[in-house]
Amino acid sequence: MRRLLAACALTLSACAALAIELPAEGSTEVLFSPWDDVEGGLIAVLGKARHSIHVQAYLLTSRNIAKALLQAHQRGVKVEILADAATTLKGDNSQVPQLAAAGIPVWLETRYANAHNKVMLIDVAGEHPAVLTGSYNYTWSAQARNAENLLILRDNHALAHAYLKNWRRHQREAEPFIDLPASEK
Repeated sequence: MRRLLAACALTLSACAALAIELPAEGSTEVLFSPWDDVEGGLIAVLGKARHSIHVQAYLLTSRNIAKALLQAHQRGVKVEILADAATTLKGDNSQVPQLAAAGIPVWLETRYANAHNKVMLIDVAGEHPAVLTGSYNYTWSAQARNAENLLILRDNHALAHAYLKNWRRHQREAEPFIDLPASEK
């Protein structure tokens, strides 16, 4: 029993050592729905993207957010999406298939029961990177019906690169999106 407890303690301490401590840099904006226009704030950041947008989404049903991602893609911004497989393939309102059909690369996360990340990384390699994260799903309900939050963390290069490293790790494990004909859904 003591050996088991010692092994558990070692495992827990090893896991805690994996945390990344980063310096506080840049600025932080916080938005809370339904009181704040979280979707508007998110879309404003997408509208300023110049080089890249990396998305990790559990749900992406908001037509407004999908439109902003498509507009960024059309103006030459490299947009890439990681999405939860189950909510993308089984959800009637997912905007992911339309974004993939428009030429945006999409991968589906299948390894996890829920790929529950809600992250957008803007211009990570640029002078002014931004990390958008929080409980906010990219849905109409997140803005209008739910109590959600979004942090917009600007100009923290170390944080943006840590998030991008995590995004890439998830991408390597994900499956490329192949849309199924309506008869197979």
